[in-house]
Order: sequence, then structure tokens, then C-alpha cells
Amino acid sequence: MSSSSDTAKQLILCDCLGSQSIDTTKIEDVTGLKCSKLHTNLCTQQSDLATKAIAAGNVIIACGQEQARFAEIAAEIGADLPVFVDLRDRAGWSADKLSQAPKMAALAAEAALRPAEPKVRDVTSDGVCLIIGAGEVAVAAARKLQDTLSVTLLLTDDSAPPVTGGFDIIRGRLTQASGSFGNFNLRIDAVQALEPGGRGQPQFGAARDGAKSQCDIILDLTGDTPLFSAHEKRDGYLRADPRHAPSVADAVFAAAQMVGTFEKPLYVRLEPALCAHSRAEQPACSNCLNACPTGAITSAGDTVAIDPMICAGCGACSALCPSGAITYDAPPVDHVFRRIQTLAETFRKAGGINPRLLVHDDTHGIEMIQLAARYGNGLPADVIPLEVTALAGFGHAEMLAALGAGFACVDVLLSPKSDRDTIDRETALAQAISARTIRLLDMADPDALSDLLFQGSDAQAIATPMLPMGTRRQVARTAAKALTDADVIPLPDTAPYGAVLVDTDACTLCLSCVSLCPSGALIDNEDRPQLRFQEDACLQCGLCSNICPEKAITLQPQLNLTDAAFAQQVLHEEEPFACVECGSLFGVKSTIEKITEKLAGKHAMFANPDTVRMIQMCDNCRIQAQYHSQNNPFAGAERPRVRTSDDYLSKRKDH
Repeated sequence: MSSSSDTAKQLILCDCLGSQSIDTTKIEDVTGLKCSKLHTNLCTQQSDLATKAIAAGNVIIACGQEQARFAEIAAEIGADLPVFVDLRDRAGWSADKLSQAPKMAALAAEAALRPAEPKVRDVTSDGVCLIIGAGEVAVAAARKLQDTLSVTLLLTDDSAPPVTGGFDIIRGRLTQASGSFGNFNLRIDAVQALEPGGRGQPQFGAARDGAKSQCDIILDLTGDTPLFSAHEKRDGYLRADPRHAPSVADAVFAAAQMVGTFEKPLYVRLEPALCAHSRAEQPACSNCLNACPTGAITSAGDTVAIDPMICAGCGACSALCPSGAITYDAPPVDHVFRRIQTLAETFRKAGGINPRLLVHDDTHGIEMIQLAARYGNGLPADVIPLEVTALAGFGHAEMLAALGAGFACVDVLLSPKSDRDTIDRETALAQAISARTIRLLDMADPDALSDLLFQGSDAQAIATPMLPMGTRRQVARTAAKALTDADVIPLPDTAPYGAVLVDTDACTLCLSCVSLCPSGALIDNEDRPQLRFQEDACLQCGLCSNICPEKAITLQPQLNLTDAAFAQQVLHEEEPFACVECGSLFGVKSTIEKITEKLAGKHAMFANPDTVRMIQMCDNCRIQAQYHSQNNPFAGAERPRVRTSDDYLSKRKDH
């Protein structure tokens, strides 16, 4: 595991002016954390106590609302930034009369987990900004930014340019844009540069196509179609409706801050050797390509390539990747499994039963919970919230891990910007495997959320929870065995688990499927004409069915939970052919006989019985037969006769 619990941490508690009840003894006994005395006004009147605790280091402050205040204190005294956990909004402020101690203990234990340090890459912006727009709105934006950024204004209409200004002005049509913050590449057609001289209204020069340029920031004030898909996720690309002044002002302000060196998180990790995208130019899995909203993933031959500068970290590729070639890395997937297991285990240890997991994102979900707690009924005592940065990355493996670890049910609170297609697909798969309902809550009313959750659930947690460890495929399989008694579970067509079915009448055992199978699920036998299959390794990528020349292969999505899934089973085998010359076994008897029948006496090259016989020979004997045949293809031209002195003298006239 890349994360672990640190029992040396001290939990600094505050009841927020007496508005919540906290059982410090229960939290301390269950989590092993050392709890402070219960403060009541830690952020203001008792801030000196907070300062001492932060200075001592290794603390968790149980306050979500005043994180900025405590972070400022840490910066002022040169101390490490403390860890924060929100016990008030997620547990303390609730209309539920049941004890909140088990949930508070679970949340505190989760906060003590240490994730691996995130990987980042430095991005440098020199403040080169391209503003695209028309009329006075674009000109006004350029004037506001000219003292901060190096601005070029691309006018898209025939409006008169300003006579003076501290920025460059061109007119044209932006036809191509690629890249991201700090490295945008542009192509502009019909570009006209502003002529600086002359009396009267400034004029533009002659138009030309194919002008190329680069910039760090793009401010799009055209109001037209965005330059990029999922444009709100493209760093450095700012877009505002020119008719809405507040939006324009916000975009201008944001652009002014984009100068300097910034850290870009590296959200996902790619293992090309595991990728099942393609083999021998034949298509297979394209789940990540189809799901990526920003276009950060592209085909690169047998594998895919990921541009980390364009990747926005939605996590859909990680959830959908059947082989584990792409995994979310900010934080790693195993840390999410560890958080799930810690929440469920601590809740049970503190006396709670049948906990329910509420998965939410770090923006919309947090706001919904905070509003429900402050102005409504909050969350029930058995509903444990789990905040994730990438909601689409919480796939079927994570859902199954939660149910297998001891949660009675799982609810996913969607946000307006959620990747609904990916979440729907993964939820359907998790439901098919677990035979349990996983709800997707698509709502924006905090009171409605509270009301729905307070209705409770009849679902029961499993009696013997499992430990979610290993890869996503391993965790999904382990959880499935803990959740169901079925041996084989039928799955949706898009599932990454399943069997391969072979039409033995059509299959010729050419074994092209074996040579190209990216996961090694299809195997041959060196000693016999045999096609073997190991179901646990199959990704259902479809490559075998795509390349089969006889179209003899079909896929059957299912999850085989028996030990047979780990064993090699024979899908098709035939009797080998015995070489007519030496008797060694080679090839497939039915295939050799079929070829002989089709060619013998019916093709000019096989009109001779000797050449027909070569079809029935192994490689070594065939070469020997060809070498000694009358028309030996390996033979060279006849060697010239050796020339002697007699030959030379016979041609002399004086001899």
C-alpha cells in the first residue's frame, strides 16, 4: 500500500461554539489518535492554542470551514501545513438522534492516512496572450491586460482598430489551435497586420494564409463555438460571452494571474506493455480514446499516448481501462481502496452497523453537504461521505470494493459537470456483478438530498468483509466472491471480463488470435494443434474476433468466479498430420487434407504428383525434396567449363 495510518498524529477538536457533540473518548479508543481537549472557539478566541498545536506539528485539525485561517497561521510561524478533516458538516450538524461517534471516528481515521506525494510537472508562462474577439469588448480587454501580459489582439470583424495601444493588432481567422497552457500552437488564415504609418484611420495590410504562432494564454471573446472540446478543462484557455460583462471581467482577471511557473499534476500513469489498444494494425480496445473529453489520449500504434499537459484528470480512462494499463495516480488507486477499507472498518469497530457510503466530488458535493448541514437536516449518522477528486474515476472496482469492505450500499452524488456516460456504464457493471442497487443521485437541492438519505435503506452489509488489496481487476473479483454465491455472472456487453467462444467447424487453428492476443488469454500448444484459453486473463478487447479470418470467434461477457477461470481450457484441437516422408507430426490434418484436395491436379504448380506430395511433408523434408527435385529452386545456373591452354592455343592462327 502507498498509504498508511499515522497513529502519532494529534486530533485537534472544536465543538464550534457548542453546536455539536463530540465523543473524544470513543474517537481516541477506536482510532488510536491522540485527541486534544474539546475546544469551543478555536479559530478566533482560542487561536493561540491552535498556533501552539500547529507549531508542535503532526496535527489534524477537525475543522473544514476555517482551513484558510489555520493555513495562514502555519505559514506565519513557518510550520508544516496541518491536515484538515470536516467532522462538523459531515457528522456533527445532523438532525439524526443516533450517535455520530462511529462516523466521526471513521472520518478521523481516514484523515490520518498518508497518500503518496502527487507527481507534478512545472509549466512556465511568459504571459504571451492572444485575445480573440470583435469590437470594443475585445479592445477593452486588451487594454486592461497590456501592462501585465504581452498581448496580441486578433480582430474577427471589420471594426476599426484603435489608433494607439500598447499591444499588437491583427485581423484574420483562427483556423487551428492545439496545445495547452504555456504552449499553444496556432494557425491563422487571412491574416492582416496593422500598418503603423499613414494619416487617418489605421489600415491593415494584405491578407495571407498559413500564419503560425505560439502563445501561453488564449482569451476567447468571440462567443462562438469553443476552440477545444471540454474547453472548461483546457488549462490556459479562457472563454467568456462578450455580451456578459461580469464573465468578461472574470476572464480578464484570470488571464492576468497566468504569468510565472505553475505545477501541473500528472493525473494518470500509463503502462504501455499492458495496453490492448491494437496489434498489427488491427483495432481492439478504444475505451479511453472514446471517453477522454479533452482529447489528451491519442492512438500510438499498438498502444495509446497521453498528453499530460492536456489531461484534466477526469479519471474516466482509469475506470474504463480493462487491463490496468492506465491507472489514476493523483492519488493512486490503492489509496482509494485503503480509504474505503479504513472508513468501513473503523465505523464497525466504533459500534456502527450497516454504514452507507456517499461518494461525491470536491466541489458540488462538498457544497451540497455543507448547505444541508448548516440550513437543513445534514447527513444521517450511518451515511459516510467519501470525497474524490475524479468522480468518473470511481468505477465498478471501487464500488464493489466499498460493498465488499462492509458498506451496505453505495450512493454516488453527481455534479453538473460529471461524465455521466462513464459513471452510468461503470454503475451498471457493478450492479450486475454485485446484484445490488447503486444509486446515482442527480440533484442540486441540499434539502432533497437530506430527505432522500434520511429515508434509510433496507440493504445489509455482508457479514464477512473482504480486504480490498491488489489491482482493480483483482479487487473486483475478490469483492464479487464475497458478495455473491454465483459461479458465473452474466455481464453487459461492455464488460472487461468474459469468455471466448470458438466455432470449431469454422476454426482452422491458424492461431493468428494467439499471436496477437495482448493479454495472453489465448495460448497455443507447441506439441499439438490446440487453441487454449485462460478466462481470468481475457480483457474482452475484441482483437481476436476482429482478426480471425474465418470469423469463428465470438465474445461472451461474464465473470467466472470459479477456479476454472485460472486454468487453461482447450477451446479447439485437431489431430496433427504425420509427414509422409519422416513421420513427424506437423500442422493440422484436416487443413493439410483440404489443401491437398483443392490443389492436386487442379493447379499448374501441383499437376505433378511429386509436388503434391510436398504439401504433405514437414518443413525439413519439403526442403530436402525441393533440393533434390528435377526443377530444384535452390539450384544455380550450370557452371561454365574450365578453360585450358588447349582452348586458348586452338584459336591462334599461327598454331
